[in-house]
Amino acid sequence: MMQCVRNHAPGRRQAGFSLGEMLAVVIIGSMILVAILTIYGRASDASDAVLRKIDGPSWTSEVLQLIAEDLGRTLSTDDVTVQIRNGSDNGFPRAELVLRRTYHDNENKEQTLDQITWRAGYDHEGQTPGLVIYRSYEGVAQEDKLLDDNRDEVEKFSPFVPICRGVTFFQIQACKGEELIDQWPASAPPPGVKITISFGKPREMVRGGYDVDEQDKISRTVAIDPMRKIAFATAGGADANSVPDPNAASPDKKPAKEPSSKGQPPKEQPTNERRTNERTATPTRSR
Repeated sequence: MMQCVRNHAPGRRQAGFSLGEMLAVVIIGSMILVAILTIYGRASDASDAVLRKIDGPSWTSEVLQLIAEDLGRTLSTDDVTVQIRNGSDNGFPRAELVLRRTYHDNENKEQTLDQITWRAGYDHEGQTPGLVIYRSYEGVAQEDKLLDDNRDEVEKFSPFVPICRGVTFFQIQACKGEELIDQWPASAPPPGVKITISFGKPREMVRGGYDVDEQDKISRTVAIDPMRKIAFATAGGADANSVPDPNAASPDKKPAKEPSSKGQPPKEQPTNERRTNERTATPTRSR
């Protein structure tokens, strides 16, 4: 039998990748992965911006309308208190509005008829940083009749119901004359309430926290008592509430001449010049 002996050439290496080649592959792969993640991040930001533009106005109008309806419940109600507080949560401006109506029972003890609370909190579960707006309803006056039996069990631990998320600015201010107050203690309602909300892209401030461009903010002022008398003035400074009497004589015009008792127009009184001409034109008799 012939035995084949394979001779290996001395100094010849087996085929494979060197350490430098492996490092080059890893670096190139990392660069490609970074580029893909960058493109994906930009596409995600662009899609979020489009969704904000689409959903923002509709959600804003709905939230403002719901708050206005809750504020409308305070009309013609004496035993009602309003509390407004503003602050920040993880750098995002947020607010809280508490509407509380009370009544007195048979023992003349004050009881809560109903209490509505609007509050915003940081969204820890959202994909993008922002706020979630919650609404709470409590009291003896049941709002949703379908939960009359087990309402206490359902809302025992979390009475706040999320309304919308993705909010980047939420502010509620009390109107006091021409001023806007950020803090209103639990007392009689103010003349009006201004609500500002935005779903715009937040920008980081130099002093810390986030803010939204003014053009992205939507505000609405709700009058607590729309039947109150509002004093306003025109540009000239005259009171617009005082209507001038149409029968009053104008200071620039002379009073009209009264007709004679016989219904005939009054005779025109001759002037001094006319009297002089008449005397001159009168013929004299010769003696």
